[in-house]
Amino acid sequence: MLLPYLNEGLIEAGCDEAGRGCLAGAVYAAAVILPKDFRDESLNDSKRLTERQRYKLRDVIREAAVAWAVGVVTPEEIDRINILRASFLAMRRAVDQLKVRPQHLLIDGNRFDGYPGTPHTTVVKGDGKYLSIAAASVLAKTYRDDYMNRLHEKYPFYGWDRNKGYPTKEHRAAIAERGTTPYHRMTFNLLGDGQLNLDF
Repeated sequence: MLLPYLNEGLIEAGCDEAGRGCLAGAVYAAAVILPKDFRDESLNDSKRLTERQRYKLRDVIREAAVAWAVGVVTPEEIDRINILRASFLAMRRAVDQLKVRPQHLLIDGNRFDGYPGTPHTTVVKGDGKYLSIAAASVLAKTYRDDYMNRLHEKYPFYGWDRNKGYPTKEHRAAIAERGTTPYHRMTFNLLGDGQLNLDF
């Protein structure tokens, strides 16, 4: 059973990201403030849910949340500042857009570089421990999947409707055969051969 909050007396937002390990596409993050009495037995780490469950829960979360928002950092920004900083930036952009100001942030993972004026707690595998982080993981994942499905329509050869930009054999074989797109992260080891792609 996931926990409803860390600090009962504070307005708390859970934050998580999706797409950090991908070779292509933006990184997405979500921030979610849930009511203290929110309960949903099916809500869990988005990676443990089916696609259908995630999209069903997305509607539940958007309807029930006190506030929610999604932040995006582009592939160009990722190449410029690195993926770790980009993940933090996406979370801050999500928090920036919340209609209600949180008093505390619950961050999935073991590192975060902070949000001005708001204390935070990092939680390793937090999307399997706290409802608000799990809700953020569902929103980040589904909104990023929608984005990758749209990109797939422009670049169908890479199989982004299936791999969502992650480094599958199919994706890497397509890069080797067709080259890169404007959405590939050029500072990543795209072919899995240990060589970085810095000629951009």
